[in-house]
This record gives sequence, structure tokens and C-alpha cells, in this order.
Amino acid sequence: MQHEYDVIIVGGGLAGNCLALALKDTGLRCAIIEANTPEQLANSPAGDRALALAAGTVQQLEELDVWQGISTAATAIKNIHISDKGHFGKTRLSADKEHVAALGYVITARDLETHVAHSVTATDTVQICPARVVGLESDAEVIHVSIQQGEETQTLTAKLLVGADGGQSSIRQLLNIAQHITEYGQNALVTTIKSTLLHKNTAFERFTASGPLALLPIANNQCSVVWTRTTDDAKALMQSSEADFLAELQACFGYKLGRLTLTAPRRSFPLSLICAEKMRANRAVIIGNAVHQLHPVAGQGFNLGLRDVVQLAAMISAQHQAGSDIGAEDFLTDYAKARQKDHDLVINFTNNVIRIFSNDWLPLAAARNVGLTLLDHLPKAKSLLSRYAMGLEQTD
Repeated sequence: MQHEYDVIIVGGGLAGNCLALALKDTGLRCAIIEANTPEQLANSPAGDRALALAAGTVQQLEELDVWQGISTAATAIKNIHISDKGHFGKTRLSADKEHVAALGYVITARDLETHVAHSVTATDTVQICPARVVGLESDAEVIHVSIQQGEETQTLTAKLLVGADGGQSSIRQLLNIAQHITEYGQNALVTTIKSTLLHKNTAFERFTASGPLALLPIANNQCSVVWTRTTDDAKALMQSSEADFLAELQACFGYKLGRLTLTAPRRSFPLSLICAEKMRANRAVIIGNAVHQLHPVAGQGFNLGLRDVVQLAAMISAQHQAGSDIGAEDFLTDYAKARQKDHDLVINFTNNVIRIFSNDWLPLAAARNVGLTLLDHLPKAKSLLSRYAMGLEQTD
């Protein structure tokens, strides 16, 4: 096995693999270290979740030569319907009114992950799997990465280490980067439904006192459901019969799509906001869920993580072409500064949505419903919200 690299990426999920693809033509020697086998990754329950891809994200996937291979597996979002259960306020966004083909797309994580993983195998990226990072040590020239494969331990070196190993990042822990955790006391219930009425490529976001309910359009007139409930409610709903679960879901959503039936198992995931205290350490940087794990209310997690990937790859490429050190402290500091505004904007927006809409305090409920109604009648404001939903405001 080769032991010296320019970039070592830890984590063979979406963020890590997309970074490898973004760096494939730079001439840099890259390796990916992944703790799970391909079979474990392919069969993970997390692969069932739906990803809402903003239009800006689709543009970035096109530039990575990824979108061309997955576009047929994705469903366009042509309309977004936002409402507040038990109140009059609503807002509707339309791709036609924004003169775009779609406001975004929906795809299962497994479809995207599988395609990206296969694309990486066609590059010169070295894949070391399954293997775990057990130690790190940096000096003025390189970072030493100790890995364990079965009973064997060996050390690799790189100019730069990238932690892309998710919310429970071992790299973040080994780098002693603290994290701030906000427990929402909520779980996301994830499943798939089929409706008697056509969804017409409409994504529904319905806010309730216990959390938001999202129905995202997918193929065969089905919708992927992401339903936020309190931890106790989620536990009870997971233990309830399918008929009782559907009755509660129908009561929460209403009959805009007619009657709903389940077409996939129910899964439950605890929700919290996890923010790393910093993005960099000596010759190392963390990206994606390793640095920020968000509430799914606005569907921004993967979109934000991909922007990490794209900006880091562009800066690494420019630094390398200039003949400069891609692991230098000032370079990594510049990257962290470049990403901070986007992180803060998305995290604050997500938190504010949860605080404002998961609350039935009457004055606040009245204010937000007036706001939704006014927004529905203000074309310029709706256009701005549409651009934010499409991920275009962050990239302008």
C-alpha cells in the first residue's frame, strides 16, 4: 500500500466521495479511509432518507459530472406549499413564476450515494476500506495518520487531512475539536406514502405545534415523509399499528392529496443541532456533518455540506497550482473564514424556523400567519424566498 499522499479524506459517504471527485483532475494524490464495508454503507437505514437538492446543488453536481448519472432517479419540485396547521397562513412558491425548470429535486440518499461511490472507483483515488483512524500527529511538513485494518496497524502521511466522517466524527474527536449540541427533544419519523390524488411535483411543508411535517414528491405518485414529533410522540407512533399511524398522519396533514397509504417501513431518528467549535486544526479540516448537523426542517444539510466540499476543493486546487502548501495554517484559516458566513446563515435560519413555528403561543401564531399570508401576496419577497430555497442566494 502507498503510504504518502497529498490529501487523505476520512469518510466514504457523500461529502468525502464528492470531495474526491472534485479533486480528481488536480494531480493530487488522494486517499479515502472508510470504517464500513461497501455492503454496510449500501444497506444502512440512513440510505432510505430523502434528500432535497436545491437548484444550486444540482448545478454543483453537474460540475462534478454526477447529476448526469442520477437525474432520472430524481423528482423535480415544481411547487412548494407552506402552511401552518390550525391557522390560516400559507405561502406558495412556483418554479414557473421564477422562470426555472424546478425549484429543486428529491432523490433518495441511497441512489445518490451509490452513484457517487461508483464514480469514485473510476478515479485514481486510493480507497482503504474497512479501516479506522486510531491516531493523528502533525509536524511542520505532514500529518501522520495511524489506521487499523483488522489486526494490522500502519501509518500514512498527507499534506492535508479532511474529516468527512459524519456527525459522530472520529476525526473531530481525535483533533480535540469541541462541539456545541442543541437537543431539540424531537425525532424525525421517516417513511414513504402513496396518495389517491396526484402530488403534481409539489413539496409540502406543514408546521405544527410539535414540529414540521414535510412531504416531498418522488416517483410513482409517492411522497417521502419527514415528520418531526416530540421524542415521546415519536416513540408512541413507532409502536402504534400502521392504521393508527396513518390516521395520525392524515389528521396532521389533511386531505390535500386525498387518502394516504404507507409504502415503506417507518424509521425514527433523534434530532439535534451539532456545531463544531472550529473547522480546522493542524493540517486538518472537517466538513459536512462532521462540522454541522442540522434539523431537517429546511432540508439544508446536504446542500450546505456540498458547498463545503466545492469551496474546499476549489481552494485546494488553487493553492496547489500556485505551488503552495495545501495544509498550511493560513490557508486552512482562510477556508474556515470563507465558510463561516454560510454556516451561520443556514444554522440561524433553521433554528429560527423551529423556534417560531413549533410554538402555539397565540401572539406568535398570529404574527407568523400574518407573515405567511403577506408573503404569499408579495412577489419580490416570494422570489427572494424561492432563490433561497433553490440555494442561489448563498452562491451569488
